[in-house]
Amino acid sequence: MSYKYLLVDIAEKVATVTINRPDKGNALAPDVLLELTALFSELGAHNEANVIVFTGGEKYFSAGFDLAEIRKLEKVSNEAYTELFHRAYRSILFCEQPVICAVGGAAIAGGFDLTMMCDIRYASTRAKFGQREIALSLTPIMDPLWRIIGLGRAREVALTGRIYDADEAERMGYVSKVFAEGELLSSVEAIAKEMATYDRRCLAETKRLSNQVLSQDLDSAMRVQEWLFRTYIGSEDNHERIDALQKQLAEARKSRN
Repeated sequence: MSYKYLLVDIAEKVATVTINRPDKGNALAPDVLLELTALFSELGAHNEANVIVFTGGEKYFSAGFDLAEIRKLEKVSNEAYTELFHRAYRSILFCEQPVICAVGGAAIAGGFDLTMMCDIRYASTRAKFGQREIALSLTPIMDPLWRIIGLGRAREVALTGRIYDADEAERMGYVSKVFAEGELLSSVEAIAKEMATYDRRCLAETKRLSNQVLSQDLDSAMRVQEWLFRTYIGSEDNHERIDALQKQLAEARKSRN
């Protein structure tokens, strides 16, 4: 896998994808979007990657749309560029593996939208978040934002165009945890590596389930969850992991005594 604007590293079943356009604040030019779509589509079928970490590094995430590129567009000729964004969004949102976003800097407009497509978001203290589309006479993405932080808060984010720091993003439930500057990537890597030891199919099914139950009534959702649970409980892998855990607990009790 070779890309101009993305760095890719796969180790211990974790694929780390880094946007690498620092001279432009990782702005989302068409070529960046094409590469993101191709890479996430490829990683979805990659057997050596159980979990994906998506980042822009400790200093950046993405400043958003490449405004110089958008300024070239006319209303009658914007379809191809719009499709580029949404193909990139969908490639992340519907990627088979869980995608963890590590936000080290500004995630604004299109950059914010990319973080929205991920399953879990972590940030450093220097991170900033904002849907600035409204300030550019553009309509922002409301879904899946409202599913993450609730409709009322999503309306505030979308309609005010306000910039939020990492702590406020954590308080509203958009970010799961904030790490000290310089400690983001190592902290997220540790989380991802532990997740990557879990059953790949179970991770994928759990991600799919989290999207599926949102569109179902409670009774239907409970039935789907029961059926999925039954497909895994009592399996060979389930037995092996129980045995390993019991062995670990026994050794821990023995060491305490």
